[in-house]
Amino acid sequence: MSPSMTLYHNPASPFSRKVRVLLHETGQTGRVNLKPVNVTPVNPNPEVCHDNPCGKIPALVLADNHVIHDSRVILDYLDHQHVGNPLIPREGSARWRRLTLASLADAVLDAAVLIRYETFLRPQDKQWEEWLANQSEKIARSLEYFENEAVTELSAHFDIASISLACGLGYLDFRQPDLGWRSTYSRLASWYYDVSQRPSMLETQPPV
Repeated sequence: MSPSMTLYHNPASPFSRKVRVLLHETGQTGRVNLKPVNVTPVNPNPEVCHDNPCGKIPALVLADNHVIHDSRVILDYLDHQHVGNPLIPREGSARWRRLTLASLADAVLDAAVLIRYETFLRPQDKQWEEWLANQSEKIARSLEYFENEAVTELSAHFDIASISLACGLGYLDFRQPDLGWRSTYSRLASWYYDVSQRPSMLETQPPV
């Protein structure tokens, strides 16, 4: 079966990785053509901007040429396109809890990506240290919550919440290898060691 959809993505993007992990977990990789693009806040891609006015990835071009964007929207759409157990609970308290955990994991991703932009794209003499410290504190508070309040829940299912956090921790390893989060959050480290060996995670690792 030839792909009927196209995903604008970047292998280094943790938000794109979430989508790719879900495609693997739900057996849909053959339905989506992966189209790598390079985008930054100061280097928009004209093709992406044509399909997604804000210029962000991931963006998914559907078979009818309609485009949906924002990783959370794409994940929800793709989770309705397979016949297995849903990775986003359809209703009830479980739905809101897992989506809330996924949102907190996205907050880790947002902060980590902003740190990357500030330290990599902005000249060193113009970097805002207080702002960088605030982003780091967001990451620390979020990981502390996952460590103390959510590890058991995360271990129960590899779903939207687990995928989001796993990609977040993988991105910290990728872009902030000196952070040393494992020494502080040992339960998270143990959980991540297990889930990082899933085929979907191994197949979507960011480039070295």
